[in-house]
Amino acid sequence: MTRIIADISVSLDGFVTGPDPGPGNGLGTGGEALHTWAFSDDPEDRRVLREATARSGAVVLGRRLFDLVDGPDGWDDTTGYGAGEVGRPAFVVVTSSPPESVRLTDLDWTFVTTGLPDAVTAARERAEAASADSGKDLDVVLMGGGATIGSALDAGLVDALTLHLAPVVLGSGTPLFTGRAPHTLVQRGVTATSTATHVSYDVR
Repeated sequence: MTRIIADISVSLDGFVTGPDPGPGNGLGTGGEALHTWAFSDDPEDRRVLREATARSGAVVLGRRLFDLVDGPDGWDDTTGYGAGEVGRPAFVVVTSSPPESVRLTDLDWTFVTTGLPDAVTAARERAEAASADSGKDLDVVLMGGGATIGSALDAGLVDALTLHLAPVVLGSGTPLFTGRAPHTLVQRGVTATSTATHVSYDVR
């Protein structure tokens, strides 16, 4: 069964970027510390990353995040989603209008202009097709940004939430949760490493 999993790194004080994020500074000032775990040699960090990317049948992201990862300082063969781990999944971008061009033409991009629910539906269809082809259950992963994940939670679109809690206090930046509806979470797993605490929840 295909699940919708929100998966994001966050600081101890609840930010998914540092201050002043923007072109050339996508994670904001100090925000690189949020993703130290993804480049760690710690065996448990590697396992968390490997298992997360292996389960990804499709990935949803917002337009701002797409502009960063597809920009000149964005993803490459060593830093893209699942780089060095598995074959890359399809990507579905929530946007008001498709971009005029795409730098990362080797990736499978779909641009949905009719809202987040339709983007999640499109991603589920891609993940289910990938599941049928591979013979194993694959999920839809909402990778961000924070506003996209928050909106998906508020809309009741998320089945599970995975937080990679980085040992850093950023002070300001882009908050993951702000002024949103309450949610009941059921903790399902915790893995502590030298660089992060990986916590998974079911969303009720």
